[in-house]
Amino acid sequence: MPSASDLPARVARRSRSEARIRTDRLVSRLAFILQCGFGAALAWWLAGDVFGHRMPFFAPVTAIITLGMSYGQRVRRAVEVMIGVALGVFIGDVFSHVFGSGVLQVLVVVVLAMTIASLVGAGILLTIQAGVQAAIITTLLAAPDQAFTRWLDAVIGGAVALVISVLVPATGLQRPRQKAARVVEEIAAILRETATVIRTDDGELAGVTLRRARASEGMLDELQSLASEGVAVVRLSPFRRRHLPGAQAVADLLEPLDRAIRNLRVLVRRALVGTRRGEVIPPAYTALLDDLALSCDDIARELHQRHEPTSARAGLHRLAERSAVVDPASGLSGEVIRAQVRSMVVDLLVLTGLPVEEAGELVPASHRELDDDRLLGDDAPDEEPT
Repeated sequence: MPSASDLPARVARRSRSEARIRTDRLVSRLAFILQCGFGAALAWWLAGDVFGHRMPFFAPVTAIITLGMSYGQRVRRAVEVMIGVALGVFIGDVFSHVFGSGVLQVLVVVVLAMTIASLVGAGILLTIQAGVQAAIITTLLAAPDQAFTRWLDAVIGGAVALVISVLVPATGLQRPRQKAARVVEEIAAILRETATVIRTDDGELAGVTLRRARASEGMLDELQSLASEGVAVVRLSPFRRRHLPGAQAVADLLEPLDRAIRNLRVLVRRALVGTRRGEVIPPAYTALLDDLALSCDDIARELHQRHEPTSARAGLHRLAERSAVVDPASGLSGEVIRAQVRSMVVDLLVLTGLPVEEAGELVPASHRELDDDRLLGDDAPDEEPT
């Protein structure tokens, strides 16, 4: 147990760690924060100075809401949020102009705005935004000469946010590639933990590793969102269209990564079962996990360096040949693990850019290694020629 004298040092390390995490968070969001500030100012200027609206409150508000709610899915969600906010403001503007403001008016206009938003297919967040904006409009009466201008302010703010989302996306085009590299790094870490489970028969670690393997699905979901957004950005932005092949290449990583993670979960689950049942898992099979993790390291490193991960192919090919050798002493779990390694080799070869048919051909059929000294004995007769 740590002594009381270690407490200041531990508190200092914790403080430095927290400060680093918060600084990294700020750096990752800085482009988005600047976009919101610039978008709000631009929307206010357009609605007030260009269109002559006296107090264009909803222009900057809508710009910030649209950019904020669409962060990470910016192009598609920006349009949806703009429509939802503008719809709520328009309904509130019309209703308050005709019926005034009051308790009953707020009730009716919120229900009406959210109902219409639901009917046009809005999600729950956008439906809520429609209701919020309608309630604000109903309770804040416009000046006599400003009737029906507030929904136009909302449209202006939303349009500014949409233009910013397309022309200057906060989601960097390298983020999907870096996320893909981190997914591959996570696969490598899980493979190494699984090898440790097999060598140590650590059932508790096996359970932890299985939960970690299942949680990796969430990383893949985030990668899919980033990759889809990256493709959408380069297709819509005239300044980014030249990056389309690179963005599409990252999106193409999703399918083999998804298959690799599925095979990984089966592999880890079998390691847990084999550990609990005391089944024989040959050391050669465990070594396959270590070498597969090394290949994942190679792939992740090249992805971080913005290269196609072709240098890992040679190692994966050698690993495929070794995985074809069947150890007769292996139990069922060991054979399942070996089979999953072979499947993951194919997945990772596809990840390096090979067609799936070519990747499958690089993995030879399973066979027993014919070692006369081990299987037949020193005095075994030579085989008859055929």
